Amino acid sequence: MSARLIEMKQALFAIILATGMVFTSQAQAHGGLALAEDMCVLTVGPYRMHFTGYQPLSQEEEFCEDIPETGKTVIALDYIQEELRPLKTEVRIIRDTGSEANLDEITVFHLPPKVYPSASITVDHTFPEKGKFVGLVTVTGGAQDYVSRFPFSVGEGRPTPKAAIIAPVVLVLAVAAFFFLRKRKPANQNPS
Repeated sequence: MSARLIEMKQALFAIILATGMVFTSQAQAHGGLALAEDMCVLTVGPYRMHFTGYQPLSQEEEFCEDIPETGKTVIALDYIQEELRPLKTEVRIIRDTGSEANLDEITVFHLPPKVYPSASITVDHTFPEKGKFVGLVTVTGGAQDYVSRFPFSVGEGRPTPKAAIIAPVVLVLAVAAFFFLRKRKPANQNPS
């Protein structure tokens, strides 16, 4: 096999490998919140809840972590496990000040502990300004109390997906490699 052919195969393999890494499915964690199988899952101790957020006045898309814009926001927490139905759940949103010493002072939204036999909790809140926040979901009434703490931001827009950044770079590198290898002539080739 000629050296040129080996180089071309190596370049092609590198391009395929880089492209594959860009487009693999990702599990993104954000505190107790994670994206799994196209579903946002909030973990509270041994329990899991399906998390869905949207902003009815500004967008049609659902979000899983950061809230893209200020304004009216609706978040639905749906129990995944039946064991949660008889337990009390408390939901609190606080400003992220770095300290949770005085919860009442930094709380922007609060649903007191309550049993939700319907297995669904709706948070309807208007965020008037941008900022960093922390969601606290507490489950009580079982063998022990569990708290899920997940930081999020409001009004910072949607982050650019990694694939949108990496894919053009991989494409440019692939084109550059193609033209570089095409222009090079094998060292052992003699002019006729």
